[in-house]
Amino acid sequence: MIELRPFASLGAADHGWLDAHHHFSFAGYHDAARTSWGTLRVWNDDAIAAKSGFPPHPHRDMEIVTYIREGAITHRDSLGNVGRTEAGDVQVMSAGSGIEHAEYNLEAETTRLFQIWILPDRRGGEPAWGTQPFPREDRAGRFVTLASGMPGDEGALPIRSNARVLGATIKAGDSVTYPLTPDRHAYLVPATGKVRVGDVEVNARDGAAITGVEALTVTALEDSEVVLVDAAAL
Repeated sequence: MIELRPFASLGAADHGWLDAHHHFSFAGYHDAARTSWGTLRVWNDDAIAAKSGFPPHPHRDMEIVTYIREGAITHRDSLGNVGRTEAGDVQVMSAGSGIEHAEYNLEAETTRLFQIWILPDRRGGEPAWGTQPFPREDRAGRFVTLASGMPGDEGALPIRSNARVLGATIKAGDSVTYPLTPDRHAYLVPATGKVRVGDVEVNARDGAAITGVEALTVTALEDSEVVLVDAAAL
């Protein structure tokens, strides 16, 4: 099954400093048919104005993966962590038993990012944060695991969930394939470009919810940068 979720159909909220689009129910947006996809709970497409951002606020029991598309984000948290993550790179926060953090765009340009929340395998635990560069050229023509709680993914940022977040850059006309099992729940969003999954065309910032397949083949109809979550069933 492949369900296309066009960008125009997403929930949206424009706060001036933040222009947010929600693939799943979030904050003031609720759609009973879009509350989660397996253990994938949130996929927000955010544009954060220059010199603005999210003030300190708490989280717990969630794996929060931030994929920077343009610009950069500066993180501060109650553990004393401070770090800057820029375009193409990824940060992960395991909220665990509780953490307070702030995310600011200190740049002179708008920062655009995907914020992805995944349910952890177990509640509680010590909170943690990390960031890591993932050069786009290293993902050319293949999926690279960016964050993972699955065996064999030692080069990725760790999360505490039976899930992976992957990225690929694909030239027009080329295809990449990712192995799945029918019980897994995959969710794919092109950050840029246009791709085909099965017989479904997926434009930039559309979502494709996929399950019941043994392999996922993505063909680029334009030069594309794609992000994929492979999540367990609930």
